[in-house]
Amino acid sequence: MADQRDPDQGAVLLNGSQQGTRAKGKEAGEESLQARGQWASKTEFLLAVAGQIIGLGNVWRFPYLCYKNGGGVFFVPYLLFLVLCGVPLFLLETSLGQYTSLGGVSAWRNICPLFGGLGYASQVMILHGCVYYIVILAWALFYLAYSFQTELPWAHCNNTWNTEACVLFNNQTTNGSFPSENTTSPVMEFWEREVLQLSSNLDELGPVNWRLALCLAVVWLVCYFCVWKGVKSTGKVVYLTATFPYVMLFVLLIRGATLPGATQGIIYYLKPNHTRLADPQVWMDAGTQIFFSYGICLGSLTALGSYNKYNNDCHKDCYMLCLLNSSTSFLAGFAIFSVLGFMAQEQGIDISEVAQSGPGLAFIAYPRAVALMPLPQLWAVCFFLMIIMLGLDTQFVSLEALMTSVTDLYPWLFRRGHRRELLLLLVCVVCFLLGLVMVTPGGLYVFQIYDHYSCSGASLLLLSIFQSVAIGWVYGPDRFNSNIRDMIGYDPLPVFKLCWKYVTPAVCTATFLFSLVCWSPLSLGKGLAAPGWATVLGWVLTLSSVSLLPIWAIYALATTPGTLPQRFRRLCCPADNSPPGLHHLPSKKTALPLTTALPLTDKPKEPITDII
Repeated sequence: MADQRDPDQGAVLLNGSQQGTRAKGKEAGEESLQARGQWASKTEFLLAVAGQIIGLGNVWRFPYLCYKNGGGVFFVPYLLFLVLCGVPLFLLETSLGQYTSLGGVSAWRNICPLFGGLGYASQVMILHGCVYYIVILAWALFYLAYSFQTELPWAHCNNTWNTEACVLFNNQTTNGSFPSENTTSPVMEFWEREVLQLSSNLDELGPVNWRLALCLAVVWLVCYFCVWKGVKSTGKVVYLTATFPYVMLFVLLIRGATLPGATQGIIYYLKPNHTRLADPQVWMDAGTQIFFSYGICLGSLTALGSYNKYNNDCHKDCYMLCLLNSSTSFLAGFAIFSVLGFMAQEQGIDISEVAQSGPGLAFIAYPRAVALMPLPQLWAVCFFLMIIMLGLDTQFVSLEALMTSVTDLYPWLFRRGHRRELLLLLVCVVCFLLGLVMVTPGGLYVFQIYDHYSCSGASLLLLSIFQSVAIGWVYGPDRFNSNIRDMIGYDPLPVFKLCWKYVTPAVCTATFLFSLVCWSPLSLGKGLAAPGWATVLGWVLTLSSVSLLPIWAIYALATTPGTLPQRFRRLCCPADNSPPGLHHLPSKKTALPLTTALPLTDKPKEPITDII
């Protein structure tokens, strides 16, 4: 099935929306389709992908997982998942986009129509991510604004929002005595009472916090102008957003390494504990970290790869970007744990009491550590600028991937005039309005529900399984390997074919089943359990994406003519007729005229000798 093409294959389902493209284009008068665009240079592509995959998880999730799961021995399952799942799927998605020159939805509908639901599911996940991920940047912007005060507000208990229970948790103020359970720290009160104005439970959402809403609006405005001209604007902005976090990371690393107690913190970070390898949860954490930090199955890699020149060496790019991503995670651990070790020594407590993951690290543990340093305002500004930049490029590159998929589906509708900019504005406004519920007093709980369910590890694993099956068993690993060879001029490593067909789907399936067996209901913190309606909402968010896989397959089978075996054969082969946009611009800056659909194997390409 993988290597034989039905001679009567049609593209009834695939090109149903595109069959009206040329007719509607004629009705549009003399207004021509705008060029799809390409990266101005290879550097723009590398920086855009780096900005997408290197985000907050590298700084606030990987170091904590490494510490929690046996220190240095955590690299064993991490590297195993990276080699068997991360790199093969990373190459699969980027090369798929480069070969088809289409976004996530159209690429899958062209190369394997039965699995078109993969594209739709990934775009729904991106949409969910756009709603809640940007709220983190609003929190960081709020902290950044307060970091310019003469005294950091979370460093003392003399603010209007502080309560009588506020106590400075350090040796100097507590005189060696341990604070009682009823006391709180100024950094915790700043986070809960000033930033979040946190309610006692999820049933008390309360009014919108206008200051956080303003921060959210500012971040959305920045994201809009980063994406509004497509790759022309995105390719330029990433020069700043993808490189600046490294400057800040090295500054914080050097500062952290010079603090007393830094050595002890780094020892806690890397101290090996071989017994942890027997715990299945360690392997699950390693697998989910790979999928989260590499942006796999979200359609972003396919969209970004689609703007490459046809003969770009995506195989070599894959290795460079994967190495950069994992190296950044490893380096961030030194910057974070050196500071946590300093804080633990200053407060006379064990580092296990200050080591946290996620928002707890960014908005509680690290601000507390910064307050103990000389020139705390400087280090606070550096840290929160790094957090904003890390999250910002992940956000707007994901938004660009979403826009790419939509415009590739309906090029005749959105590549005219300023329609793309208006669609982008609509998406930003709708996501902003949906995100307002997360800047209410109960918004943190809604954020946790979105984070736990909408882009969960189980959902990503399920999409990974179907991606591997689509390429490894339906389209064919040999055919896909030859597609890559046609682009780059040489064969990728033979192990990739083995991974796409056997290893990756097997490992992903085992991890997926384990995640279901070990599933536990969401805990909202402070002993609060999510109410029944919140759990139902969470599963609705999960099913809103993964359910599109069977829904699309059923729809495709129902609308394709022929007997059931004929329908399967047609839907398991690449489409003969592809959308009009399926072509690559040559290396020269002259655009090709809009042509009729081209088969996948007949795309114009530049001679390989011209790019070496």
